[in-house]
Amino acid sequence: MNAPATTELPVVVIGAGPVGLAAAAHLVDQGVEPLVLEAGQRAGAAVREWAHVRLFSTWGEVVDPIAEKLLAPTGWTRPDPAAYPSGGEWADLYLQALADVLGERVRLGTTVTGVSRAGRDRLVDADREQQPFVVHLSHADGREERLFARAVIDASGTWTTPGPAGSSGLAALGEKAAADRITYRVPDLEDPAIRARYAGKRTAVIGSGASAFTALAYLADLAKSDDGAGTKGVWILRRGISGSTFGGGEADQLPARGALGLAAKAAVDQGHAAAVSGFRTDAVERAHDGRLVLVSEDGRRLDAVDEVIVLTGFRPDLTLLDELRLDLDERLQAPTELAPLIDPNQHSCGTVYPHGHRELSHPETGVYVAGMKSYGRAPTFLAMTGYEQVRSVAAAIAGDLESADRVELALPETGVCGGAGLFDTPDTQQADSAGCCAPEPKLVQLGTPAPVGAPAEETPAGGCCGS
Repeated sequence: MNAPATTELPVVVIGAGPVGLAAAAHLVDQGVEPLVLEAGQRAGAAVREWAHVRLFSTWGEVVDPIAEKLLAPTGWTRPDPAAYPSGGEWADLYLQALADVLGERVRLGTTVTGVSRAGRDRLVDADREQQPFVVHLSHADGREERLFARAVIDASGTWTTPGPAGSSGLAALGEKAAADRITYRVPDLEDPAIRARYAGKRTAVIGSGASAFTALAYLADLAKSDDGAGTKGVWILRRGISGSTFGGGEADQLPARGALGLAAKAAVDQGHAAAVSGFRTDAVERAHDGRLVLVSEDGRRLDAVDEVIVLTGFRPDLTLLDELRLDLDERLQAPTELAPLIDPNQHSCGTVYPHGHRELSHPETGVYVAGMKSYGRAPTFLAMTGYEQVRSVAAAIAGDLESADRVELALPETGVCGGAGLFDTPDTQQADSAGCCAPEPKLVQLGTPAPVGAPAEETPAGGCCGS
């Protein structure tokens, strides 16, 4: 294996999602050649899988400034900065345009199967940092390929590795066998086939974050529609109900996210969903009619449900980086220097401290995990955080350490105080009640997503911190 000189090589970016494409734009701006490798057949492939969900971040918060600069000569203009895009609009109107501008720097249908140092597995020290990275690829037709890189930015996200229903972090007993009635995504109830699956049915929603709020709001809207009579949600919460259960309400500086939590509260208050608290799923059993019975660790058994929607967060798949020397927090699976800044026991999306290349660095010089994947299992990620990450990383790769170290980011505060799987303690319950949420939040109605350009106060909200 004859590897070329490192300085002649591109920076490989894994993933053509929002952060991966932003990374490529920043590298181009720095005069460094990127090569973006995307497993999907289109840019933003993962985002397109939740195309029906509206973000709780506005267009003004989900377009990277340097990417916008790169797009400007094409005549591209950003949609109304105050409007909330859906995932599909984000992908079609921005991500695809950015990928088109990058042109041959973006390769689609290309799956990265492993990254290492040329001629060095993770055990070998000799001349390690002088060797370029070697990236192994597979194509849709089964063909394999190997290429070299001067640095690697893994922005592949966590979409393909959702958390299980089981509260131990492992799939509950019987969960895999019940896959025909379980989904790990917010269902698109505008799709007639999917709508029929949930209409008039009893559906359990497991999770306590923005995605769970979205699913509950969608099911409530279905229950109120002409074809959805009898639709019922059962909201499964691992924790008890406290002041922060429904998010920040009017106290949330991302108003659409606050509205989303209030819509979930309305679903419960209006009887379209029943909340079951302190339920940590241990097993999924089949009833005699094929429906599913959820069993808790404490032995409680819920009445049978027709469907289960599991929205317990995501986790990083780090297998493709297994031959590299990474320094990861033992709990979050995030870079060790970053972990305390994003710990969901202490932080929500808006209280994350600015961070860049130094917090994202590893013992393996030249490799960075960025975007949602850099947060490991923490549910506190926002797109604008990822954009600042890759701005700093691109500057560091280009050798501009002054710019790379100048990390500045102002985030909106949130009323969401913790992750879905945290245990209640008297202290956190008291803090939740006193701090994050408005004591009597005002209900904001959610409905069918409005078109891009609609006034912000009329725009429904959905999505997740990863938006």
